[in-house]
Amino acid sequence: MSDSLILQQKSDGILTITIQRPQALNALNADVIATLAEAIDVAQTDADVKTVILTGSGDKAFVAGADIKEFADFSGKQGKVLAQQGQNLLFNRIERSAKPVIAAINGFALGGGLELALACHIRIASDNARMGLPEVSLGVIPGYGGTQRLPQIVGKGKALEMILSAKMIGAEEAASCGLVNAVVSPDALHDAAQKMARSIMKNSPKAVSTAIQAVLAGYEDGINGFDAEINCFGASFETEDFKEGTQAFIEKRKPLFSGK
Repeated sequence: MSDSLILQQKSDGILTITIQRPQALNALNADVIATLAEAIDVAQTDADVKTVILTGSGDKAFVAGADIKEFADFSGKQGKVLAQQGQNLLFNRIERSAKPVIAAINGFALGGGLELALACHIRIASDNARMGLPEVSLGVIPGYGGTQRLPQIVGKGKALEMILSAKMIGAEEAASCGLVNAVVSPDALHDAAQKMARSIMKNSPKAVSTAIQAVLAGYEDGINGFDAEINCFGASFETEDFKEGTQAFIEKRKPLFSGK
């Protein structure tokens, strides 16, 4: 595992993580997954980090997929472990991050790369981005959450079309079906992701984290999302951020949130 696989830059509360395997179009391998997971984990308790932007190096790819050479000769048992470990170590961790994670999709986001973007809370794409889940063309299916998160975001019909056809779609089509939140020019992608991050950071960090928790609850088996929202709503009244936010509103001033 090497930190050289990713570049981390912190500025004004925003942690930008750039995957650095340009020679492999930033493809995911075991080391990249482990390194990313560690960075996301550390960010959870870093007071200087309010939001995270995840992107790929260069202008060709966000992440062009998983590194097929690593598992081409795996058995079924090994394949199951690969998917389970990847989901638990990284993809679920990103989705459940208390700090919002924004994917800045700069180019190809295929297979595990699209699944990585799907795990993020918000996705912004450059207009030259191409997205897809081509796994069935290799005789396998998405294993890092793609069959679950894609239908949640774009609906079952569109998800099945993308998964079963293995075709890529462009940024505009991705925006039209809700797969990405916005499309901008490649030159504007970094600034657009930063602008989104800053708009989130104006709000209570504690409430933002709680809102993520409440939204995700609606997709958990055996959990009533409405009940979870009620509980999260009630818990918010006990926070310092609630007291500060309401007092600032009454006093007609900008709140100074502590995140507590």
